[in-house]
Amino acid sequence: MTTTNLTNATAEKIPADRVIDTVLEKLIGNVQKIIVVALAALLILVVILSTVHLGSLIVEEVSKPPRWLIPVEGLLEIFGYFLLVLIGVELLETLKAYLRKDVIHVRVVLEVALIAMARKVIIEEPNTVPGITLFGIAALILALGVAFYFERQAKRESSHS
Repeated sequence: MTTTNLTNATAEKIPADRVIDTVLEKLIGNVQKIIVVALAALLILVVILSTVHLGSLIVEEVSKPPRWLIPVEGLLEIFGYFLLVLIGVELLETLKAYLRKDVIHVRVVLEVALIAMARKVIIEEPNTVPGITLFGIAALILALGVAFYFERQAKRESSHS
């Protein structure tokens, strides 16, 4: 039997619906990869520009009188911006993991969420935020911490098995 006959015999056994599904899955997978690569490129640009902006913010705060002493408001702004850049770096890690394995890692998403909540806590002025909002932020941080703990426990148990 020749290669052409084998191909024809194989094609006859596979239903047309299944072939269309396979082609659509490949097309969607390729489009997803292109979109993720584009997002990664844009995120890289944003992280680089944000890092440059953070550097200029630090230089600006340090050069204000009194020199080399940054007031608390300036520190809060710098730390908030620093955490924002760190969130961008963690998002890059998420995209990198997705490109490698087509899987979004729960641990990385939880880390990004925890960093975002830490940033929120740092930049918020407790006197200007309603108490219920502060309790909500505390509940979110607690929930994220518990989720992170259980994710780590599940990882340890799967590695011991």
